[in-house]
Amino acid sequence: MSSVFGGLATDSYDRHYSDSDLIRRIWHYVQPHKARLATVVISLILLSLLSAAFPVLVAQGVDQIASGGGQAVLIRLIAIIMTIGVVVWVLNYIRFRGFTTLIGDVVLEMRSNAFKAAVFHDLAFYDEHISGKVISRVTSDTHEFGQTMRLVGDILNQLAVVLVLLVVLFRIEWRLACLQLVLSPLLFYLVKGWRKIARKVTRQGTRAMANVNSAIQEAITGISVAKNFRQEGSIYGEFSAVNAESYRINFRRGLVLSTVFPVLHGLVGIGVALMLYAGGRAAGIGLISAGAWYLFVSTVDRFWFPIMQLAAFWSQFQGGLAASERVFALIDAEPMVLQTESAGSTLIPGDITFEKVDFHYEKNEQVLNEFSLEISAGQSVALVGHTGAGKSSLVKLLARFYEFQSGLICVGGRDIRTFDLQDYRRQIGIVSQSPFLFSGSLADNVRYACPEASDSDILEVAHSIGDGEWLYALPDGIKTDVGERGSRLSLGQRQLVALNRVLLQDPILFLLDEATASVDPFTESQIQEALDLIVKNRTSILIAHRLSTVRSADVIIVMRRGEIIERGNHSALMDSSGHYADLYNTYFRHQSLEYIEAIGRD
Repeated sequence: MSSVFGGLATDSYDRHYSDSDLIRRIWHYVQPHKARLATVVISLILLSLLSAAFPVLVAQGVDQIASGGGQAVLIRLIAIIMTIGVVVWVLNYIRFRGFTTLIGDVVLEMRSNAFKAAVFHDLAFYDEHISGKVISRVTSDTHEFGQTMRLVGDILNQLAVVLVLLVVLFRIEWRLACLQLVLSPLLFYLVKGWRKIARKVTRQGTRAMANVNSAIQEAITGISVAKNFRQEGSIYGEFSAVNAESYRINFRRGLVLSTVFPVLHGLVGIGVALMLYAGGRAAGIGLISAGAWYLFVSTVDRFWFPIMQLAAFWSQFQGGLAASERVFALIDAEPMVLQTESAGSTLIPGDITFEKVDFHYEKNEQVLNEFSLEISAGQSVALVGHTGAGKSSLVKLLARFYEFQSGLICVGGRDIRTFDLQDYRRQIGIVSQSPFLFSGSLADNVRYACPEASDSDILEVAHSIGDGEWLYALPDGIKTDVGERGSRLSLGQRQLVALNRVLLQDPILFLLDEATASVDPFTESQIQEALDLIVKNRTSILIAHRLSTVRSADVIIVMRRGEIIERGNHSALMDSSGHYADLYNTYFRHQSLEYIEAIGRD
């Protein structure tokens, strides 16, 4: 059994739900559509009655013809059968249309909820969990759930037929009907034993498919890097490995699920043989008529086929429940950033205070240890230090992207955990190290901060930086298509778009994590001009990689290994010849005008 269940680890937020919990959860999605469900149920009941009535009518016709009935009986029988056929077609249309719409609406809402949960999860969630696997739950698992639920309509129809036919069988010959009932539970007990196995192999199959989706997403995202280093073959090899694993796991899943069908067919064959023998004996000794014998034979076939479908469907149904379980686990995943309150969400401009803050990404990787810092309202603070000093972590904690383990962070004298999270972030302007642009026009990307802004508003903001001269390099100005992830713009242009977003947003607090890549002097001057506009009369924290940004800050904070080791302005820190002076000579000195002029003279 280990070869069947081996393999793929669960995600930390996975949880197990009982069948009753899952069905209750699914019913929550179905409940708003009770009217449509009622229509489907009524059509199913009518269909089952007509399906059961068909052999009864034929049997009565056989008896009437056998007792001397004429051609009129035959014609009437044919007319009734044709009428039943038309009615069945209409009812089937109503059933299929209603149930397809119902399932479509349920899957639509479930997928929307799953995507919403994925979007609102914190950055810490995506540090721990691969995005491709999350995508698989939103897409593949909801699709599989929908496919399984579409079978429910057929199964409900078959169940109704079984119940009606059971009544018919008892009316024909109760002893034969009891014999048939004795065999039926064997099928359900067999499938019940398959239930846990089916659920388990289905989970493994969906996890394997999630790995395939993750590999595809990562490969496409990093395709430019792969081509730069001629690693297309390596990417294909990695994909082939996870794809082969998915094949093996889903092949085992197919084997497990398919073994139930031969056993079911064998049991059904035994049951039908017993019923035919017993019914033939009853007809032979005159217990039942020829028409009743035909009815019994026909009914046995119509009875066992739905029974077999019901039993087989149970394994398939577990696949649908396993898929829904993965979707609900994503929806129910606990947030990693917790807010203690949500009232009074307006951010009050004021001092920013870090008080003995402890923070780590991993338990054994302490980033901040009892870190304390005070930033006055309206002050611009530049954070400098080597990689790993904790600069970006401070920005992420203040933006509430991550949860700190102990201590206190306050804005305007208020614990940031008491603000409404969405409103709080709405009042914070953030520019990250690698500004992300969405596919579409430049205007759409700037408008992302304020969806209600007009093109004239965007142009006004754009022209506040160098009179909009940076737009001249673009083929269509603010209508320029930036491409996927902003690929049609240079890094400097992407930074300018990101800064324009913030200018349009007009936040109370500005957080900047500058990109390390160098830009041309002209673009740098425009970026600095934009920064000067943003930080004016606004509390700002700047992770600085440009000398111009460092020098323009009111206070420079020098960090090392999560601690503040120096603070002051540029001149004072240079005069002290400490760590900042070393950083200046390493990172900033070559950006200075004095250095450039000296190089030019040489």
